[in-house]
Amino acid sequence: MASVLIVDDTKFMRATLTDMLVKLNHNVIGEAENGAEAVSLYRKLRPDIVTMDITMPIMNGIEATSKIKAEFPEAKIIICSAMGQQRMVMEAIEAGAKDFVTKPFDEARVDESLRRILS
Repeated sequence: MASVLIVDDTKFMRATLTDMLVKLNHNVIGEAENGAEAVSLYRKLRPDIVTMDITMPIMNGIEATSKIKAEFPEAKIIICSAMGQQRMVMEAIEAGAKDFVTKPFDEARVDESLRRILS
């Protein structure tokens, strides 16, 4: 069981992912709706894994990933993006993300990503 911080500007996406993660026996310990909030919550909560949306107000997911990785090189971040954002996904991987999953979320894919990163 991993502790997870969910970062997405859409309440519906955060709720969808929370339901999925709880069903997969993970512990959602926090939610953030933008990158700036994500960085500050990461410092406070130190989750095992972060699911990070790319497109958000205030600070996007790529910037937030870079900031978190700069401070916490061991951070495990999974980028969540809509289809057709390949270039941004590549930027996120370069910024230090460990994996990416596309929206709409596929439970088996989310589970596989978490298992791989935790192993």
